[in-house]
Amino acid sequence: MQYVKAKKHLGQHFLKNEEIAKNIVDALLQSTNLPLLEIGPGTGVLTKHLIEKEKFFAVDIDTESIEYLKKVYPKHEAKILYGDFLKMSMDNLFPEHFAIIGNFPYNISSQIMFKVLDYRNKIDVVVGMFQKEVAERMAEKPGTKTYGILSVLLQAFYDIEYLFTVEPNAFNPPPKVKSAVIRLTRNRTEKLDCDEKLFKAIVKSTFNQRRKMVRNGVKSFIKDESIMSHKFFTMRPEQLSVAQFVELTQIIEKQL
Repeated sequence: MQYVKAKKHLGQHFLKNEEIAKNIVDALLQSTNLPLLEIGPGTGVLTKHLIEKEKFFAVDIDTESIEYLKKVYPKHEAKILYGDFLKMSMDNLFPEHFAIIGNFPYNISSQIMFKVLDYRNKIDVVVGMFQKEVAERMAEKPGTKTYGILSVLLQAFYDIEYLFTVEPNAFNPPPKVKSAVIRLTRNRTEKLDCDEKLFKAIVKSTFNQRRKMVRNGVKSFIKDESIMSHKFFTMRPEQLSVAQFVELTQIIEKQL
């Protein structure tokens, strides 16, 4: 296969290792048979294992990749879409539940995950390649320096498994960092037992001052200072589990 030239400004590094590609696809297909969206198909190293699926679409913002894939798979042109996933509505493509797979552009991978959260009641499984540090952050548990905003917000609604690490030489061109594949599986939490907008704001605010106690990150939300006697306010944000962040949000919500 001749590889399409990588678009550096898109942050895209095309996977060329066939065994790793098959492992990524298997990690998804072992978990679900739902309709599927591939984000950033690039040269089609994952696409070729999925294109025959009845309900499958691949979306890319790189016109060279789209043109290339349409030439390789002329019978499946309708499944190969030009577009920006971050700006697309998923409702027309997928009226029901679906899954996502991809070697995600590293410079927008966090944004992709925030959009997944927006569609969490439709997206049941995600298997993706990320920069190793970002993958670790998503899958990390409380009590570590890596645990952060993405960890809490994603783990509130998904069970996250760190599957395997991928070396730079598996890509064209090789990135300067290691990569990793993770799998997100929707958990049973339909709705948090608190105001979800406030929950998100508190998580972001506290981790923006992660070296300080929680009380410093939530000052702008406090009207009744008597609640500050709760132990959560003297902890650091990385010490709080998702359930404890929900409880913290409930405490703050009651005095607003």
